[in-house]
Amino acid sequence: MSVKWTSALLLFQLSCYFSCGSCGKVLVWPSEYSHWMNMKTILDELVERGHEVVVLTPSNSIFLDLSKPSAIKFEIFPVTWKKEDFEFYIMQLLNKLTYDTENDSLWIYFQKIQEFFQKCFDIAEIQGKDIFLNKTLLAKLQEPRFDLLLADAMAFGGDLLAEMLKIPFVHIIRFMPGDLFSRYGGQLPLPPSYVPAVFSKLSDQMTFMERVENMIYVLYFDFQFERVTEKWTQFYSEVLGKPTTIYEIIGKAEIWLVRNYWDFEYPRPLLPNFEFIGGLHCKPAKPLPKEMEEFAQSSGENGIVVFSLGSMVSNMPEERANVIASALAQIPQKVLWKFDGKKPDALGTNTRLYKWLPQNDLLGHPKTKAFITHGGSNGIYEAIYHGVPMVGIPLFLDQPDNIAHMTHKGAAVALDLRKMTSTDLLNALKTVINDPSYKENAMKLSRIHHDRPMKPLDRAVFWIEFVMRNKGAKHLRPASHHLTWVQYHSLDVIGFLLACVASAVYITAKCFLFCWRKVIKTRKDKRE
Repeated sequence: MSVKWTSALLLFQLSCYFSCGSCGKVLVWPSEYSHWMNMKTILDELVERGHEVVVLTPSNSIFLDLSKPSAIKFEIFPVTWKKEDFEFYIMQLLNKLTYDTENDSLWIYFQKIQEFFQKCFDIAEIQGKDIFLNKTLLAKLQEPRFDLLLADAMAFGGDLLAEMLKIPFVHIIRFMPGDLFSRYGGQLPLPPSYVPAVFSKLSDQMTFMERVENMIYVLYFDFQFERVTEKWTQFYSEVLGKPTTIYEIIGKAEIWLVRNYWDFEYPRPLLPNFEFIGGLHCKPAKPLPKEMEEFAQSSGENGIVVFSLGSMVSNMPEERANVIASALAQIPQKVLWKFDGKKPDALGTNTRLYKWLPQNDLLGHPKTKAFITHGGSNGIYEAIYHGVPMVGIPLFLDQPDNIAHMTHKGAAVALDLRKMTSTDLLNALKTVINDPSYKENAMKLSRIHHDRPMKPLDRAVFWIEFVMRNKGAKHLRPASHHLTWVQYHSLDVIGFLLACVASAVYITAKCFLFCWRKVIKTRKDKRE
């Protein structure tokens, strides 16, 4: 027995030795809110596999909670904004974008989106200076010699830090301005003839006028965000001490991990260094807390409805809350509503309010009939994972677009929070619960989601480790990164070929005219 135990111990030590030998040091440039939730899922898995993970964390971070033990290391640096001021400012912007747009035209709403991003980028610029002008911090980050930087493309500066530290980096993207980053930074082709622009709420099956509309969206956002990124291009050049552009630095990403998949996305061209990892945070449902389980079971055959508008918007107007409560009170299902505010007067006995819900576990519960959602990508993917039809009440940014994807795929009904009546919400709920096509379509998306060769989380970690093992993935980057706009669109080749054709036509015409004149002259001489 002692020999067996000794052999087992040696094997264990050898496995640990080789495992540690393949592990690396990962520096993380995160974002906040739902972006951090997805990022942390990946980081936990990296730690589980033995990698050392260091998250570069501003002192005003919303997600940072040092009271909880964590295997992830946090490198905290001081910033100008206080946490309370930062969170209040962001919430103000989001509430304005959500509730102060009822009578806005489309272009005024776009301008508010532009203003929102401009202010977010201004905050990011201040925070960027807090990092890149902090010589002590930069010197400290040089010491460990990280193998890779994992950056959220939504948070400006991760690519710049990787350039300064001379380490490969991997980008995680989701939506606007991610599409601009992936198109101009990653050289991902996005033909506007069948790839709908962000915020357009269009599908890939467009009429002529919808293609015109889509092109206007593309040109508008390209123009607006080019103005926004000009400041960042200047900042990047100043930090590096040489002329550059933000898209040039972003384009050096080895791999782009896209939090999307074909269950959600329309078919579109991809490049070898773009990988879909949509739904990486989804998991099988766990048992509900006792009180919630009893409430769910009390619903009988009618089942339950799960309702959450996310955690980024607070202070719903009382009038809107009562419109919603009145509709919920009229359905036979029991409702679990994530709500933090004054209890609506119209709240029915079938509805219970909670400040927090185990959303994934509820969506995976066999009693769940529908999901009322604001259209955040995390919630939508959990609904897809469990095959639950949706009523979408989008609030801002990418959420209307996300819900539009689900309505086009027949798994959701969309409503407008600012304009809907109790009857509208009641009819929408009856439709997705009683019309079997919505459940069938939701289950179809669920099957597509599950039917892939590798789980999305494993896929994300594989490509991160791939970059670390191979010191990059330059062989997957297209040569288009080294071409100018003129060369990329072959305008120089087209111009050259047109010049050749024009020259050939000109020479041929000249020869013809010369010969024609010779013939005319010969005939004339014969006559004379």
